[in-house]
Amino acid sequence: MIKPGRTGSCDRYGNTDGVLVRMDPLIVLERAREHGAALVPFGVREGDWEGELVPTDDVFVTGAGSGTTYPDYKPAPFIVSAKVEGVDMVTVVTEAIFSYCGVNVKIDTDRHIGPEQQVVRAQGEAVGHVTTGQYGSQMLSLGGVNHLTGGSKREGLVTMRTLLALCNGEAVDLTVDEGSSLTVQAGAAPIINGVEEERMRVGCGSATIGMFARQWFEHVDEVVVVDDHITGVLSEHQAGRYLDIKPTGINVKGRRSTPGRYFNVANPGTSWGGTDIEDPLQILGGWDPKVAYPGLRLLMIGTTGEHHAYFVLDDALRPVSADLPEDLRESVERIQDNCEPATTSVLFVAGAGGSLRAGATKNPVALTRSVGETITRVTCGGAPVFVWPGGGITFMVDVTKVPPGAFGYVPTPAIVAPLEFTMPLTDYAELGGHLEAVVPIEQVLARPDVRALTSLPDNPWPIEPSA
Repeated sequence: MIKPGRTGSCDRYGNTDGVLVRMDPLIVLERAREHGAALVPFGVREGDWEGELVPTDDVFVTGAGSGTTYPDYKPAPFIVSAKVEGVDMVTVVTEAIFSYCGVNVKIDTDRHIGPEQQVVRAQGEAVGHVTTGQYGSQMLSLGGVNHLTGGSKREGLVTMRTLLALCNGEAVDLTVDEGSSLTVQAGAAPIINGVEEERMRVGCGSATIGMFARQWFEHVDEVVVVDDHITGVLSEHQAGRYLDIKPTGINVKGRRSTPGRYFNVANPGTSWGGTDIEDPLQILGGWDPKVAYPGLRLLMIGTTGEHHAYFVLDDALRPVSADLPEDLRESVERIQDNCEPATTSVLFVAGAGGSLRAGATKNPVALTRSVGETITRVTCGGAPVFVWPGGGITFMVDVTKVPPGAFGYVPTPAIVAPLEFTMPLTDYAELGGHLEAVVPIEQVLARPDVRALTSLPDNPWPIEPSA
């Protein structure tokens, strides 16, 4: 029970004169105009709008601030009609409550953050785990129903708050069991053990050899690109052979894969190429005296160019540190320049199944089939989503594409996210939609609690008819 004049624990609803009212404004998107043309201000936005007609194909009603329905057999909060390019379109608009949801976090770094499957914690509570690493990035899987509802009450609340913060673009502190401390935020450089990452690796050790072999040609006799996964050796690599670079007698510790490619040269870590070594010579054995020679020039470098060292073999065929020649410095800087800025990506993942589909149609499976057949377009706050093939409506969305502050929560605990289903009116009728609840978009725009935002120019406009 919410007392008069107060809001609920989720801050989404309040008691206004005995009526349950959604407290946040309803977010609508206005299509970004070319040449900086002024947008039509309406609703609660400031301006001198005098009631002129708004082009309905330039406005999209999102689920952010729309409210939800419970029980869900009632029609969704807004089922909006608009004519777009001569086609009558319908958008079913709601805020969906997700217990089955989480985020996938991509952290651009070579550094080892912890073994796969290790627990990730926030405020000491388990909120997810390290999952399969990707090319130049470490990956986390956070949330999910088992953490939200399957553990202790505190675990569920901490998981919910962690997901909510990440989805709304806030920074979150995490720790990995047997691994690193992390600060992650969508669109920002990750901070690992207190150090902000600057760049993502240019490629694995082998790929780096392939990209820059010609720039090293005739300036150095041997190059080793140290990498936790695939360490590259120039003279043995196909790129070196193509340039007719002669064998050097180098001996690399680790498991040789194919020519010029070595696995397991060191343990994972936070130093050279994502390994645990501070001295790159640790991965080298003795040089073959039948091939190597005094004066042989050796460049060792990591996959981001952050670590590099130059050596010359002495009379005993021992590498002796030397200053990096200017003709090699350019190639080191080129590697660094080719590394993209390190960032953190956050994808919200949820299953839009269950009873929320009943708010769209009296026959819920018809909506699922319509989405699977790409007749119905799914968006999250107007942002494009990827819908997984197979059963149900499991989708992923880049949280930086969603209107700011669009995610909320309920004390269940669960995450609340805007969700829209858009389709031609004729198709909506065929799947058993709530036609009696359809209202024209002009009626929605006349509400006093509407707030308009400009759509992101990189997002496709969500209400255009399918080709």
